[in-house]
Amino acid sequence: MRPLDLWPPLAHIRSMLEGPPVRRPAAGPAREGEPAAAEAGAPTDLLLPLTELARRREALAARGFGARWAPGRLLSVLCEGRMLGVLLDRLLPDGRWQGWLAVGEADWAGAWDVLLEPQDEPFEPLFGVVQAWNPVTLVPSPQLCARVLGELSATRLAAVRAVADEWAAQRVGAPAGTVQATPAAPGQIALRSVAGCFTVLTGTPLAAEGDPRADYQGLYQQAARRLAQSATPMARTAGAPLRGAAQSMHGSGRGGAGQRHGEDDGGPLRRFFRRLGGGAGGFRGTWGPALGVLALVLVVQNAGLLPALHGGDDDAMRLRDAPPTAPAAPQVDARVRWKPGTDMADAARLLQTAGAQAVAGPDGQGRWSLRLLQPQDGLAVLRSSPLVDAVELP
Repeated sequence: MRPLDLWPPLAHIRSMLEGPPVRRPAAGPAREGEPAAAEAGAPTDLLLPLTELARRREALAARGFGARWAPGRLLSVLCEGRMLGVLLDRLLPDGRWQGWLAVGEADWAGAWDVLLEPQDEPFEPLFGVVQAWNPVTLVPSPQLCARVLGELSATRLAAVRAVADEWAAQRVGAPAGTVQATPAAPGQIALRSVAGCFTVLTGTPLAAEGDPRADYQGLYQQAARRLAQSATPMARTAGAPLRGAAQSMHGSGRGGAGQRHGEDDGGPLRRFFRRLGGGAGGFRGTWGPALGVLALVLVVQNAGLLPALHGGDDDAMRLRDAPPTAPAAPQVDARVRWKPGTDMADAARLLQTAGAQAVAGPDGQGRWSLRLLQPQDGLAVLRSSPLVDAVELP
């Protein structure tokens, strides 16, 4: 199949991703000498798509999503002057968000591109294809100019995660279910099952040779890398003012104390003895040593009273005699053993899809103990995953 048989052409996609950012003219009446929309293309080809596009945009505007980032939300972000779509998956411990690129070229979809369906509306039509094979990380920052343009339900997000797990599994040589038996057919999409419990709309696998979608995926992989690289300086820039302010406050505190007290950095006791000894306007003559000895006696006597004030040995004895409390054993719903070569990041995504939490492991047999939010559904997801070697009940 020739690249131009898929829409939009690959050359156009490359220019949009790698060429200079294009400023779109503002909407309004056509200028004199310019063709109107009806003259630029056949009305029968544009009427229905434009009507459907207007309906979806109106529904999206009426929904009015807030600006809060959350798993399953569809974002538009700005990267090097170009607008990209991202479906958020989860928040990482370091404050970054993990997700997948979302695009609008349904003709170029492969077996691990999930097409959003009417049940997912309202969402921005330009980001209606989630590239589960193309993960990306983001740092919330004003430079992204992020806007929320859709939101998937928990079930649909779990389906996208299952497709991503399937893609990760086939990278390490695990069988990819029914995907291997599907012939390559660029431009065609179909419903298929994933993880034994979800139905998704995807494209077909890529051919071993001559498939134009290989170059298409390479372009978007580069776009994901540029987006991730732009997120790293943003994180450093966001953290620099806080670190600088803390260092400034710490330094000013030391400097201010030195200016106010001069050489009085040895603590209150040393300052007291210095004044008794005659330094800095203290007592002079024969009274200085006598008062110093008296103050030393008082300090020693008070130090001897401290154990009695704080309970002394009685409290220590009571604490030693108290029986230790045994920690409660964690609830274990299943034990799972991963296949050799499984990436822990892919395993973590699978656990999140199954609603599972690792509470212990691995044991001597390489098994991890899990707690499941929904045991029946979670066991079904784990048993159907190509990443899992065995699932055992406690």
